Amino acid sequence: MKVLGISPLDKDSTVSIVEDGNILFAAGEERFSRTKQQSGFPTLALEKALSYTGLSMSDFDQVCYPFLTWENEQKLFSKNLEDERAFIKRFHPNDLSPQIKEALSRVPDRNEPIHGLEHPNAIMEKSFLHSSYYSMAGAQKLASNNAALKSSRQWGEAATESFQHWERDLTGGLAAMGWTKPVKRMDHHLSHAANSFLCSGFERALCVTLDGYGSGLAGSVSEARDGKIHRLHGLPFPNSLGTLYEHVTSSLGFKPSRHEGKIVGLASYGDPSILGDILLSRIDETPGDFRIYEANNVYFSRYLASKFPKIDVAAAYQYVLEKVATNYIRYWVQKTGIDTIVLSGGVTANVKLNQRIFEIEGVNHIFVYPNMGDGGCGTGAALYHSWPGGVKPSLSSAYMGPDYSEAEIERALQAEGLHYQRPENLAAEAAALIHGGEVVARFDGRMEYGPRALGNRSIMYHAREPEVNQWLNKRLGRTEFMPFAPVTLYEAREKCYHNIRGAEHAAEFMTVTFDCTDFMRENCPAAVHVDGTARPQLIQREVNPGYYDILKEYEKLSGIPSLINTSFNMHEEPIVNSPEDAVRAFLQGALDYLAIGPFLVKHPNPVH
Repeated sequence: MKVLGISPLDKDSTVSIVEDGNILFAAGEERFSRTKQQSGFPTLALEKALSYTGLSMSDFDQVCYPFLTWENEQKLFSKNLEDERAFIKRFHPNDLSPQIKEALSRVPDRNEPIHGLEHPNAIMEKSFLHSSYYSMAGAQKLASNNAALKSSRQWGEAATESFQHWERDLTGGLAAMGWTKPVKRMDHHLSHAANSFLCSGFERALCVTLDGYGSGLAGSVSEARDGKIHRLHGLPFPNSLGTLYEHVTSSLGFKPSRHEGKIVGLASYGDPSILGDILLSRIDETPGDFRIYEANNVYFSRYLASKFPKIDVAAAYQYVLEKVATNYIRYWVQKTGIDTIVLSGGVTANVKLNQRIFEIEGVNHIFVYPNMGDGGCGTGAALYHSWPGGVKPSLSSAYMGPDYSEAEIERALQAEGLHYQRPENLAAEAAALIHGGEVVARFDGRMEYGPRALGNRSIMYHAREPEVNQWLNKRLGRTEFMPFAPVTLYEAREKCYHNIRGAEHAAEFMTVTFDCTDFMRENCPAAVHVDGTARPQLIQREVNPGYYDILKEYEKLSGIPSLINTSFNMHEEPIVNSPEDAVRAFLQGALDYLAIGPFLVKHPNPVH
């Protein structure tokens, strides 16, 4: 059975083609349009998917979409927002004023510089008018209740409009491509649960989904066995850890749904105890469930950000995310006795949270779907509806996009007048360059599906030099608080990371952090964060021989089985897709060398 899955069109619209539970092709529209998290109907990605697989629209048995009709979505969230009104009425939060005063008295003096911040205790400086409004709408009970309910009402109106708009876009886009049959609609969180479970290779697992909003929910727990998924619990929207984290992301001056990773990085520098309990006191936790007070009120996090250091606000939100999510999941682990967790949903892009989930007592195995955000939902829907039954082997790689021929690569190099050679042993040459301090970009094979570059569209450098985080990010036009992530030989995993057994497969997709061993801290300081963790990609030769061989050759030269792997793109651009994208980013980023297909190219105007 051939199924086309289209992910939600509101952001990161993505195309997936699945046949009998096997993913043939999956790629996001952003990679073709070159606009990050491209919304709208994914025409370019769909055209590429059809040409790559040799299929036409008439070959599909079904087209799936991981949201219900706008009327059904509206019914679900309208009821939830009524329930929220009753919850706000009956919930009695602690008096904020003395809590805030006491918390301010515990902010330490800090002088150790933090790259990317003008001062370690920098706050979000706001005008008197803004600060006064945040203080009222975020912290004074009557005004903040009204602000929260107004925000929820506005959210509902905007969501209805949005669902109607994207429904028209979906119908029109499919019709233009030649599909006029009905579209199979699907519960959003079931599509998340399906992608994580059906790609995990596990016979039985607890599926946990956490995100902003989907089909009335902000999260769910399901028991899955032999290809079947049975929901045990749904977290009603707006009790959303995704929204909570989006709020702090925007309140600290970053773009929600895009820059949450920067909050994870910032959090490691702050003290979660300063504001953690204040935040926790606004969440009503019960066994296997929770409710968030004034969940849609962004002014509360803005109020905190205008008074406290950014790093302490970030630390508190990360701490509360970890605490509330692990309490929720721990209950269901104990209740079901299932020791295997599979994760999906935008919140599970938070690699530190995933480490905490894996550390829950009783959890022995974890898998995180590589495209955990909404971009992965089309695959989940298509997998679910084409699944032949039973259990399939786990997903071996995320290389699901297009690849390009040698002739296409040569044309792109010649178009820019670049000199290139074809080394006999490209892996050994690239490894020697990296060992000698050169930055080498790699473009080869099928493009990665999802948010992470996993070797085929990556930039590589040795991890011995902590300063690389500053100068290479500067070259690429990025500001990051997280260090670069390492790629590590699969067989060296226990030499480099603690407590990785049971999470090895998740680590092949760079979806979880681990505490680093002394060996890793000493030899790869550029890949180890201030809290002693790293977010590795483990690589096996059978998964990606060309990439593995570079790392293996580097190990022969240095004795170190890890390298820096960062995504091959310029700031705020999607990861490169075509040879033309790769050549342009190589030249713009002033990278030293480009290993593209079988060719090696030296930058015509090297920086050093």
